[in-house]
Amino acid sequence: MSRFTFKGSALKEISFPLGGIGTGSIGLSGSGRFIDWEIYNRPNKRSFNGFTHFAVKVEEQGQVLDARVMNSDLPPSYMGDIEPGKFNGYGFGPSRYTLGGVPHFKDAEFDGRYPQATIRFLDDTFPGQISLRAWNPFIPLNDKDSSLPLAIFEATATNTAAGRRDFIFAFSVNNPLKLGKRYNEYQHDGPLHLIRLLSTAQEPDNPDSGDLTMSVLADRVSCQQNWFRGSWFDNLSIFWQDFIKAGDFVNRIYRPDDLPDDDKSESVATLAARVSLKGGETKVVRFALAWSFPNAWNYWNPLKEKDNCSADSSGSCCCGAAEAFSQPVWKNYYATLFRDSTETIRYLYANLERLARETNRFMTILYRSSLPETALEALTANLSLLRSPTCLRLTDGSFYGFEGCHCQEGCCEGSCTHVWNYAYALPYLFPKLERSMRDLDYRYNINENGAMSFRLQLPPGRVRSAFRPCADGQFGGVIKVYREWLLCGDSEWLRGIWPQVKRSLEYAWSPENKDLWDPEQKGYLSGRQHHTLDMELFGPNSWLSGFYLAALEAGARMAAALGDTDSAAHYRACLERGKTWVDQHLFNGEYFHQQIDLTDDHVLDPYADPGMLSGDVRSAYWNDEAGELKYQIGEGCAIDQVLAQWHCDLIGLGDIFDRAKVRRALASIYRYNYHDSMRQVFNPCRLYCLNDEAGTAICSWPNGVRKPVVPVPYSEETMHGFEYQAGSHMIMNGLETEGLAVVQAVRDRYNGTARNPWNEIECGSNYARSMASYALLLAYSGFSCDLVHNRIGFHPLHDDAGSRFFWSADPAWGEIVFDKSQITFELAGGEIKLGCFSLPQAAMIRQIVLNRQPAAFSCLDGELILAHDLDLKAGDRLCFIRQA
Repeated sequence: MSRFTFKGSALKEISFPLGGIGTGSIGLSGSGRFIDWEIYNRPNKRSFNGFTHFAVKVEEQGQVLDARVMNSDLPPSYMGDIEPGKFNGYGFGPSRYTLGGVPHFKDAEFDGRYPQATIRFLDDTFPGQISLRAWNPFIPLNDKDSSLPLAIFEATATNTAAGRRDFIFAFSVNNPLKLGKRYNEYQHDGPLHLIRLLSTAQEPDNPDSGDLTMSVLADRVSCQQNWFRGSWFDNLSIFWQDFIKAGDFVNRIYRPDDLPDDDKSESVATLAARVSLKGGETKVVRFALAWSFPNAWNYWNPLKEKDNCSADSSGSCCCGAAEAFSQPVWKNYYATLFRDSTETIRYLYANLERLARETNRFMTILYRSSLPETALEALTANLSLLRSPTCLRLTDGSFYGFEGCHCQEGCCEGSCTHVWNYAYALPYLFPKLERSMRDLDYRYNINENGAMSFRLQLPPGRVRSAFRPCADGQFGGVIKVYREWLLCGDSEWLRGIWPQVKRSLEYAWSPENKDLWDPEQKGYLSGRQHHTLDMELFGPNSWLSGFYLAALEAGARMAAALGDTDSAAHYRACLERGKTWVDQHLFNGEYFHQQIDLTDDHVLDPYADPGMLSGDVRSAYWNDEAGELKYQIGEGCAIDQVLAQWHCDLIGLGDIFDRAKVRRALASIYRYNYHDSMRQVFNPCRLYCLNDEAGTAICSWPNGVRKPVVPVPYSEETMHGFEYQAGSHMIMNGLETEGLAVVQAVRDRYNGTARNPWNEIECGSNYARSMASYALLLAYSGFSCDLVHNRIGFHPLHDDAGSRFFWSADPAWGEIVFDKSQITFELAGGEIKLGCFSLPQAAMIRQIVLNRQPAAFSCLDGELILAHDLDLKAGDRLCFIRQA
């Protein structure tokens, strides 16, 4: 069975997120239930909007043959835990809101290929075949249409009988609004039928204000604007009585004025569509649900009176916030595009054919890319993170991310620079959004002396985080600016932020750097270094010094391109000193380590701030009982020891470490950190891998090597973003078998039975670091991009005939196909100017043809240089004909 298909017990943990970028999402469970209602501008795990469901009935000659809720069996436990509280929590069995007590299908098969999921409902006793396909528009580079706050559902029926039968699909949604009295309005325009879920209290700036719209596109439609309102179990009982009768629904309307002021009863609405099928015929009915909760605010870290917000003359900062000392509210980006959910629905249907075509085109190209299925699964499953409540879009469209999600709030605020260092999906699929993160950082997060806060505060313009800069985040920002510059080719954008980027790089030796990273400009870090493992290292190490070296390389290249030749020369001299020192002092023959004397407490003398812990720095970092420093790596083998080289390999920054030593280090990570079973592995930390599951630990201390009594935090954990970067880096450096084992170990844990395949966890759900898995596509395709010089390249790991790969950069996306006689480069979307191609065996190319027209070229140093830059647009095909 495909890794994308789930059955039986593997349906248990599935929650497939449906929504747009920065819109929140609704989860489709493996059994067909709607869970995790996270559309209210914050996470909402394990939530339920009771009675929301699809149902189907079959009629023949005016008689109902069968009627079912489109769910499979409710997974255990059956002790009750969905609705806590009196009379409906633990000890009362599953909540009736699950519809577990309503006739349903026995089993289901769930096929999930993000952004689309299909559930085939299985039951031999049902007179027909039924499936439900759910999806959202997902189109590379088109951030608007990929940010629609809605979900689309395609219900499919096949008549397996010989004679004609009618199939009736009913979509029911509970009105979840909190303010005022809830009511529902029916509208129709030809075959488009809508029910708007509304409330009587719509306060313009209240975060609870909002609306939803459900819809169906069909010729014969009936509805109930409201289920029966009563007490006890009346509503569901009477709905089912109505549904199992032959014929259409009779509408029921409750107007707001008819309801008591304190009305709290459920307000459920149903839209039903009837299709008549001949024997053997199949038809599809398309439904959609859109939502609009336009007002976002910083509920996790509210503005305090001492804070300020640097607003413009209108009283608003870039997010749209106002009133500096109240709690400012900003509009979600989608609320600037659509007045309400009904307008969103109408936009959907006006553009549906195009949205479906372009989304399917993206999926077709991506899913036929020549990656091992495990790698493709890891890559595609984690694209769902972009549509989870981890991600927000501010009023102007700028992108903001938490690290992950607590159950009911974002986890670890601020587009955390060191966590988002690992996330490679956004910069390639939606480069404009990734650039907006750089713009926010270098506008709001940098101090006058170049120190970068690594957590952006919302609303933008309020007082920066006072915590010390982190080395991997600070220098990772410089590397990412270089990456974004190459992907878009916009040197004016770079020029605009270069003064801040330069200042942040030179903070390494600034006299105001109290952490003394590199005061003598030796080219490596030796001071106090905060990092993504949440504490500080005090001695030189390849992990964080590598980030510094890569930033110096990127800085030198950017400075030279902008005419800042003195800075370029300065950075390069520092870089060469650092590379030489690291090569000579930090490699032990097997791997790179940290140079530190764990028994020397004087290393703490220059520092006073204890960081994340209380007390002074000595109590935070000194273990009196053992007589040694705490939270260090020492002689350990760390999973991220050559992380900076991973970045360099992905974006073309060259070698900052000796290549042979990088390969040896990666082999050592596999040898010492990878475990094919965790059963005998001690782990006092968080349990992301246990029992007979395989995983790769953050740090190991091979036999004969001294392990600190209190080592670097999380060292025994298996964090997925770290594992993906190590695995993909192994694949890029001749260790494909080992790298795939590392990747597969992660995805085997997310098998639907134990964990949700579309929710990789670390510090909370939907954890951003897991988007490191996108690097697997870059590893196998060998894709490189330098649009500053109109250059693009592909050097696949396996140059097999028939290999093909999806690719994407700032202005365009498409596919490249390698055949025996030619290489075909095709644009599926956007436009791009290209003048140089780096391809395998370039000297063997005898002709280049654009849409059947020859293009003049020359070959220089293994690259194909076109005589004239080509302006390519969607649909264009460039063929590189090989010599026979």
